[in-house]
Amino acid sequence: MFTRPWDIFFCEKIGHMLEEGSTLLDIGGSLRIDPSRNNRIEPKNAWIMPRIKELGVLYRVLDYVDTYHPDVVGDVQNLPLPDDSQPAIVCNAVLEHVENPLKAAMELYRVLKPGGYCFLYVPFLYYYHAEQGYYGDYWRFTDDAIRSMCKPFSSIELMPVRGPLEALTRLTPLGRLSFMCDIGFLLDKAFNKLSSKQVGGYYVFLRK
Repeated sequence: MFTRPWDIFFCEKIGHMLEEGSTLLDIGGSLRIDPSRNNRIEPKNAWIMPRIKELGVLYRVLDYVDTYHPDVVGDVQNLPLPDDSQPAIVCNAVLEHVENPLKAAMELYRVLKPGGYCFLYVPFLYYYHAEQGYYGDYWRFTDDAIRSMCKPFSSIELMPVRGPLEALTRLTPLGRLSFMCDIGFLLDKAFNKLSSKQVGGYYVFLRK
């Protein structure tokens, strides 16, 4: 198992948001850190909830439906929140599932406090993953598309997630084998492909 640069980026930025903000709004429960509000838990994010409790941060989940008991039921394309009200927002692997991601990005900007932070993940080279009766799978995002969509924010940091060889490995049955993904990562690193535009997706760190 090798530490990926995007995993370091994720931990650094989420940690910074927790230290800076009194509230963290998680769109879609995308961090997957609370078993009472998620259909599954992400083990690599297990450090986040203890840190939230240690810092006294109020953790809130917003979701489109009430299936997993969110704190707020609402659509990211029309957030039921006041302007300039949220110090920190996470919205991972959500924007590909909404019909109008540009409107969603504008809503994230609208409700974020001046100087507040927003952390996104959006896919590029990734398989189709709709869930029938719950959400569709509409979009994939290039570097250019992200920068255009997030233009109103005062700063934009992009971190590619998975170079082309690891991304393509994950699109095949071999992607179920962690050592094959490691081989893809090492080949991407050896051939200087980690900063390629042909990537699995992007982490995006925004400031209003």
